[in-house]
Parts: sequence; C-alpha cells; structure tokens
Amino acid sequence: MHRFSMIIDGDERPGVDWFASDNPYLGAPWAEIARASVADVDDAVQAAHRALTSGPWSELTASGRGALMRRLGDTIAANARHLAELEVRDNGKLYREMFGQVSYLPEWYYYYGGLSDKVEGSVLPMDKKGYFTYTRKEPVGVVAIITPWNSPLMLLSWKLAPALAAGCTVVIKPSEFASASTLELVRLFHEAGLPPGVINVVTGFGQDIGPALIEHPLVRRVSFTGSDATGRQIGGQAARNLKHVGLELGGKSPNIVFADADLTAAVNGVVSGIFAATGQTCIAGSRLLVQREIHDEVVSRVVEVARTARIGDPMNDETDIGPITTPAQHAKVLDYIEIGRREGATLVLGGGQPTIGACGTGWFVEPTIFTGVSTGMRIAQEEIFGPVLAVLPFADEEEAIALANDVRFGLGAGVWTKDIGRSFRMADRVRSGTVWVNTYRAVSFLAPFGGFDDSGIGRENGIGAIEEYLENKTVWINTGAAVGNPFVMR
Repeated sequence: MHRFSMIIDGDERPGVDWFASDNPYLGAPWAEIARASVADVDDAVQAAHRALTSGPWSELTASGRGALMRRLGDTIAANARHLAELEVRDNGKLYREMFGQVSYLPEWYYYYGGLSDKVEGSVLPMDKKGYFTYTRKEPVGVVAIITPWNSPLMLLSWKLAPALAAGCTVVIKPSEFASASTLELVRLFHEAGLPPGVINVVTGFGQDIGPALIEHPLVRRVSFTGSDATGRQIGGQAARNLKHVGLELGGKSPNIVFADADLTAAVNGVVSGIFAATGQTCIAGSRLLVQREIHDEVVSRVVEVARTARIGDPMNDETDIGPITTPAQHAKVLDYIEIGRREGATLVLGGGQPTIGACGTGWFVEPTIFTGVSTGMRIAQEEIFGPVLAVLPFADEEEAIALANDVRFGLGAGVWTKDIGRSFRMADRVRSGTVWVNTYRAVSFLAPFGGFDDSGIGRENGIGAIEEYLENKTVWINTGAAVGNPFVMR
C-alpha cells in the first residue's frame, strides 16, 4: 500500500486522515491519499499568494519562467513510464494510452515556456497630446485547477502550462479517484527546482474542500474539467465571487459517416472513438450517425471489430479495453444500458459484464452497441461516459446536421467523407468546438480545444490559452503637456 501526501508550500503534508484509492482492474485499494481540511486549503492558497507576490517566483523574468518550464518538461520526459503506471493503477485506462499521453506532455511545457516571454503590451496612439498611454499584461493571480480522473496529467497540463507561463501560481485539486500521479508529478517538479508555493496540491473530496477553494478570496481564476452538472455548480460559485472561470465539460459527440467515406478508416475511427478509452473521455464519439444506404454494412463492420476487442489488464499491451474507473461510474453505465433497452433501442452487441478470470473483480463493461435509436432517447442525449454506442441513421447532409446538433452539448464531432466540399460544409454547420474530418480524437498543444453550449466556457491549448491567465492593465502618464481632462467636453 502506497501513501501519497499533499504538497503545500513545497512540503509534503499528511492531512487530517487518509482515504483509499482503488485499482479499477483489481477492484481493490492500492494506495492511500492524504485528506485535506478547509484549513489545509487556506494554507495552500496563502502559500500560492505568497509565491505570487514575493520570493523567487515573483522575481523571475518571463524568460526565466520559460527556462524553468523547459526543465519541468524534461522532468516529465524522464519519468514518463513511472507517471503513466501510476495513472493506470488509479484510473484503469490502458497503459499504452496513458504512456502515449504522458510522453507527449513535455511539449506543453516547452511550447508555453517559449510563449512566456512573448506576452506583450502595446503603446496606444492617443487622440489628445500630452499623454503617454500603454497597456501591460499581468498574471490573473492564484488559480484553482480542478481535474477529473480520466486523464489527470494531460488535462492538468492543459491548464497548468499556460498558467505558469503567464506567471500565475496554482492550487490543484485532483479527483479523489485519481490523485497519485498529480502528487508525484508536483513532487518531481520540486526536485527539478520549482520554487515553493508555486504549485500546491490539496487532495480529498469535493464536497469537503471544493467550496473553500473555489470561494477563497485570494483565488482569482477557477479552471475545471468534469461533468456539466458539477461545472454549473462551480461556475455559479465562481460568478458569485466575480472570479474568472474556465469550464471544459461533457459531450455527446457524433461520428458522422457518409456513403462515400473510406469505410475501413471510418469503422476504425468509430471503434477507437468510443471504445479505445472505454468511453471515458469527454470527446467520446458516443453517437454514430450513418447514411441509410450503408447503415447495415457499417453497423455490421463496427460490431465485428468491437466483438474482437480484448478486455482485461490495462497494463498488458494486448488489451484493447480496460475497466471503468469507479464503482459508481460502473453502475451508471450499466443503468444506461438498461435505459436503452427500456426505451426500445435494439442491443446488437454487449450490454453485460465480462468475466476476466482470476482478476475479474474489477469494474468492466462489454463494448455495447444500440441500433434503432431515435434522437429523443436518453442514450442519444445524455453523456454516459462508458463504452456505449448509439447508432442513428440519416438520409442526407441536412438530416445529418440536424441530428448532430440536436443535443445540448457541442464539444467534438467526426465527419467521414471523400467529398472535400462536404467536409467544409459540415465543418461550417456542425455546432462543435472541434470537428475532425477523416480522423478522430486528435489533439495538440497548438490547437484550441473547448466546447459550445453545455460543453463549457473558454478554450485550452493554442496561443490564446495563455490569455485566459492574464489581466490587461492600461497605464496613463501625463508627460506634463496635458491640460485638464482630455475627455471633458468643452
């Protein structure tokens, strides 16, 4: 049994007690995590504020921050296997996926480290003489980062890297179901020379410490990834306290397959889009919209590929589908499968819990596919966050667009077609933060990511993400030649 302490002001701290973190494959605890109190939260925010306003971090130049961030990226690269293994133990996702994610994460720190000294203000040409007026950009302040359990380090880095580049300090509250990799990452960062207080981690349960963190008067921005229900609550708390907020929430993303598509590529994209991460990703392609003339063929091929998926130990390179991360989520996915049956959809694959053998105590669900789905069904409207695919037929582009947009989410969408004109038409009209054409689930530090409607507020990644962590300040200097107020009417 491993123990992971909180990290506040550069020091490890045990908390008021410990809580268990379960290995989803074994269905049993593998680690104990420190449980924070409200007082611990205050200590963490105060430490972040001190680091922001005094001490080594506050004295670093923008170029100095960039150099440090490059060291942090190197630290991740040197420890990628270790960090990926911790994530698999905590959330049960495939090791090859987690290792691929963690191995890519140094690029975020290199990219935003390079941007840190490119943040510039401007001199304004004023319409009255005697004033020198300019703008400058300053860090927004202490940032609260709240992350989910499905890809902890990737989704943390999407927030943390631009926040550090902007000069902010942070307090991280990871999911209680997957805290270990975040704690280990920050411990390694301190070994690499991160000044105390710049990154603090408080661990525990949202209902216990979430409000204290979100509503703390020294926290000026809240950045959250998770469910839309929790996002609404956090957004409301932040708004009441006039804080900046970024919310990356859920999705019910369509994978739209036209009759002219390369069906082999499309089928592989559909299967990987919903089953590769056991459906536990906000951009899961959980709705398959398929043109009527190829409906039966595509469904048959998707079923054939999904049926051969190997379910089991996520550390095994031969495994295609790992367990659901938590018992509650496992029960939720199974409930939705029953809902689909009751709604009248046709179950053509899966729907049960596979037997894994000696280690079959984990929380597994078979790859599940429903046909005969109508857009009003709950399995076509609500985010399940599991390996459940709802298939809906369409006749033409107009109906495909109508079906794609007939949900309250707008995070991702896939379009499979050989018609370049159709690619542009669909990309223009599908209401979604990201549209992939003839690919799916591609992400980069260079490309903005976020959603429309109930999928959230704000964007992560890309050049613009650093602006989310900056305030604009305008400075007026009377050079001695100005007389009176230039904006008083005479």
